[in-house]
Amino acid sequence: MVGSVLSFTSMAVAGRMVSTSLDTFEIMLFRSCVGVVVVLTLAFATGAFRSITTRNLPMQVIRNVTHFTGQNLWFYAITLAPLAQVFAMEFTSPLWVLLLAPLIAGEAVRRVQYGIAVIGFAGVLLVAQPFSGTVSPGLLYAGLAAVFFALTNLLTRRLTRDETVTGILFWLTTLQLLFGLVTAGYDGDIALPTPANLPWVVVIGLAGLCAHWCLTNALRLAPASTIIPIDFARLPLIAVIGALFFAEALDPMVLLGGAVVFAAAWANLRLARSA
Repeated sequence: MVGSVLSFTSMAVAGRMVSTSLDTFEIMLFRSCVGVVVVLTLAFATGAFRSITTRNLPMQVIRNVTHFTGQNLWFYAITLAPLAQVFAMEFTSPLWVLLLAPLIAGEAVRRVQYGIAVIGFAGVLLVAQPFSGTVSPGLLYAGLAAVFFALTNLLTRRLTRDETVTGILFWLTTLQLLFGLVTAGYDGDIALPTPANLPWVVVIGLAGLCAHWCLTNALRLAPASTIIPIDFARLPLIAVIGALFFAEALDPMVLLGGAVVFAAAWANLRLARSA
């Protein structure tokens, strides 16, 4: 789980570093290029390539459209809002999973879980502080990204019933490479990474895959309610990084709101485990 925390944090920093020369579609395009190379290399080296099928291709396409949309919104959000605020808003994704699960996955939700969701969204108000003036557009994009990440997680849950991790990662990287090529190149002008930002592009690609690999393996080794709270370490970590390297203010309300959001998500996990 520590690897997941470090990977997500590295991806955010790298995304901020290349955002001045590459737009979000170009970032996703080159991230997917790195991902395709890594996934195919490992799939052929381990013999796991045989587990890649097309039996759930329509679902794979829908899942990756939602993930591609959410990831673009997330990368755009980190260019407009402090990194700590973006991460705090991202933590609302499990709450959206809770609200959307009955519609998409047909899962039952108890009344107490809806109460927990209300508490979580109270934490969002602490982060966004909508009554203190204008709300940063970056926070709105981060909030929308969390919704799309929730949809992605629900669709992934359905795919894992009869798809392997290798198959899911293969379609993740290849489909998003196609999406990135179309969206970045629709105007006939794709900016290539410069020698200065190429290492950051590679970090984005590797960190994205590593984060999902670490999180998947962590969930295999321990219950979600045990390991997910470790993910909250991302918020104070990115807040310190933002203050030291990007001159972003350390806002106690963001940390408090993030803690409330995360506590609500963790409480929901505990309830789901005890059901």
